[in-house]
Amino acid sequence: MKLIDRQDYLNKLINVIGTPDIKVITGVRRSGKSKLLEAFKEYILDNISDANIIQINFNLTRFEELKEYHALENYIEYAYEKEKENFIFIDEVQMCPQFELTINSLHAMEKYDIYITGSNAFLLSSDLATLFTGRTFDIKVYPFSFKEFVQYYSLTDLDSAFDRYIKEGGMAGSYLYKEPEAKFDYIADVFDTLIVRDIRQKYKIRNTVLMDRISEFLMDNVSNLTSARNIADSLTKNKEKINHKTVGSYLEYLCNAFAFYKFRRYDIRGKRYLSSNDKFYLSDHTFRYAKLGTKNLDYGRVLENIVAIELLRKGYEVYIGVLYKKEIDFVAVKRNEKIYIQVSDNISDEKTFEREVSPLLKIKDAYPKMLIARTRHEEYQYEGIKIIDIAAWLMQK
Repeated sequence: MKLIDRQDYLNKLINVIGTPDIKVITGVRRSGKSKLLEAFKEYILDNISDANIIQINFNLTRFEELKEYHALENYIEYAYEKEKENFIFIDEVQMCPQFELTINSLHAMEKYDIYITGSNAFLLSSDLATLFTGRTFDIKVYPFSFKEFVQYYSLTDLDSAFDRYIKEGGMAGSYLYKEPEAKFDYIADVFDTLIVRDIRQKYKIRNTVLMDRISEFLMDNVSNLTSARNIADSLTKNKEKINHKTVGSYLEYLCNAFAFYKFRRYDIRGKRYLSSNDKFYLSDHTFRYAKLGTKNLDYGRVLENIVAIELLRKGYEVYIGVLYKKEIDFVAVKRNEKIYIQVSDNISDEKTFEREVSPLLKIKDAYPKMLIARTRHEEYQYEGIKIIDIAAWLMQK
């Protein structure tokens, strides 16, 4: 498979070399965590002359005997070289039961630089503080961005490239397949594996049909306001009552495994989170095509999903803005930076344009405001609002 330089992620790893943290690489299945670790290994070998890399990949049968935590620790200790800088790389660490005991023990020795990846339902950000006694540093890896997609295929026409990206998405493993159906079969299989192998296994899901129905409901309602209660009500059929608390738990499991990301609503004027109704976005928009086909196809929702994940990829904390009963698609915050963003497919119609800019014009503070749309034109300003083509925005640093 062709590899590209995912420098932003690589820089994050390079910048924490030598820190005492346990570095944990997380992200949706098949998003490139293992490839990132390999690229990092190459960097270390090229730049640290006294490096000793102790690498275990539990996907390989030759490490089968290390799937016992004492054996894992003994193997690493035997491979330690006193006069060198010792790095530990462990891929799919969850395949070793009680792996956290070994990681904590090795970390306590203060002589290793530790990096691990794992299937995400077993290695959740929310679990890290419980699993590990030492401080952790979480590197979040996402599927390919549009910019990476363009780089991978060496594309120059951004309009046609974006047309392809809308359909093909960022699951790079699918790029090896030439036929569209084969691509979507691969992507659907990744999603099904994510649910079947990871979520069902960890949480011992009994009602697998309900889990499938919930995930399909979320895909079909990307960018719509959603709650566990209204999902339960929508899925209730033939007087078979679905418990909204069960639905809430399943939603949490899907987000824990990075299948979906939940975005909360925030009252901009009242400066408080709103407790009811959130929005859910897919970790990669192409899962929707692969699982549901073109049923209820809405390009506006797809574009909104792409922007949502790109904002996370850029390191923003993101929520849905509410102001005077108007909705702002995204409020993106990073330290002292804040951006108000609306997303639309087509703003050539005057009424659509007015509908999109109206909520932004009501915001009275001085933070930047932006309308991201499929304009196919150069960036311009309207009443202080930046109007920018989505493909151009996705290509920016």
